[in-house]
Amino acid sequence: MSVERVAAGFPRTLTALTTTRGGGVGRGPWRSFNLASHVGDDRQAVVLNRETLRSSLPAGSRIAWLDQVHGTNVIDAASHPGVPADASVCQEPGIACAILTADCLPVLLCDRAGTVVAAAHAGWRGLADGVLEAAVAAMKAAPAELMAWLGPCIGPAAFEVGPEVLSAFCDHAATADVAAVRACFQPSHRPNHYLADLQSLARQRLEALGVSHITVDARCTRSSPESFFSYRRDGETGRMASLILVNP
Repeated sequence: MSVERVAAGFPRTLTALTTTRGGGVGRGPWRSFNLASHVGDDRQAVVLNRETLRSSLPAGSRIAWLDQVHGTNVIDAASHPGVPADASVCQEPGIACAILTADCLPVLLCDRAGTVVAAAHAGWRGLADGVLEAAVAAMKAAPAELMAWLGPCIGPAAFEVGPEVLSAFCDHAATADVAAVRACFQPSHRPNHYLADLQSLARQRLEALGVSHITVDARCTRSSPESFFSYRRDGETGRMASLILVNP
């Protein structure tokens, strides 16, 4: 199934979905449910796939797509869709906050009352620089009242990184948290390289903010070629989408 309902215990007033790579109309390296218009796929195929996704939402809903740049900018999905940003928030019913991934970590957030939602694209650069902190701040809700879902991404057995990635996270960590950050980086078989755990790093950031209700989908994108696109695995490839909205 191309479109899956996110199982995170979110309020019933919300719809949260994520996609896999099957069931669409794309061909070649974009086979088949690619939702990104910037990766070389046939534009009409992307349009058809996006319409399939939109039809899975409540009637009258629309999707606010972002121009993702691996940064920390957060925009209001109701007012500024299509501008460079890596997270969006929304309180207006019927407008879906959406992000595209193909190894990076998708994060969906909401408050327990189901009145405000957010979606964040957490690649290692954005995660280290504070995209989740920016998204939580933009929601203007008490962190203790927030709920988070961490979606499929490149897993800790597959995400090999250099020392600059470890340094980036340690540089942004409080002194007391450096040991916890280092625990998310296990030595690789290559000297001075590490296997990084994006989901654990994201959990640390959210818990430090006071977000305690966190659900994790631990599927690895790189190791599941029939289910997920993976940039690390394939280079030229498509993108999955994760999205959340207040129901109209």
